[in-house]
Amino acid sequence: MIEQKGILFILSGPSGVGKGTVRKALFEKDTSLQYSISMTTRDKRPGEVEGVDYFYRTKEEFEEMINKGQLLEYAKYVNNYYGTPRQYVEETLEQGKDVFLEIEVQGALQVRENFPEGVFIFLCPPSLDELKNRIINRGTETEQSVMNRLRAAKDEIELMDAYDYVVVNDYIDNAVDKIQAIVASEHCKRERVASEYKKLLEVTQL
Repeated sequence: MIEQKGILFILSGPSGVGKGTVRKALFEKDTSLQYSISMTTRDKRPGEVEGVDYFYRTKEEFEEMINKGQLLEYAKYVNNYYGTPRQYVEETLEQGKDVFLEIEVQGALQVRENFPEGVFIFLCPPSLDELKNRIINRGTETEQSVMNRLRAAKDEIELMDAYDYVVVNDYIDNAVDKIQAIVASEHCKRERVASEYKKLLEVTQL
């Protein structure tokens, strides 16, 4: 029996495109995916659990991991570090589970450098006008903030060449179906199946 390693899938795209919404809908339909647990230096909040919500580390521990190359990506927000621990991802993949990482574009580019065998999916809006409407409908942004986000989104969309797949988030169900198709397709890729099949042949007595 062929036993494949899991695959790291990275979903990324500009702010406001609906990454979180699509990821949530995907996980409601596909329970086989393992959501990537991030690491942080921020304090644990009431009700949060180590290894479920986050892996909690001190600033010194986190910076030591940065220096040792033990993070696939990291960033700093409001004096706290956030990042993706390499060991957790690799151990989960070895168990044959697919890991799903939802992340901003700059973080995805870091992962591409550190873990190029991952599968990178760029989620983009149907148009910049639609993205503008989605950001405005949040009701949390000033006019200047909306324009800044749109400029950033334009720059990020120009980076889609760094990705393996592009999914247009026109309707959530359509986007989820396409991502599920990508997951299935990646598991059927010849290079993934062939390497495992050859191992099986080596131990088969004929």
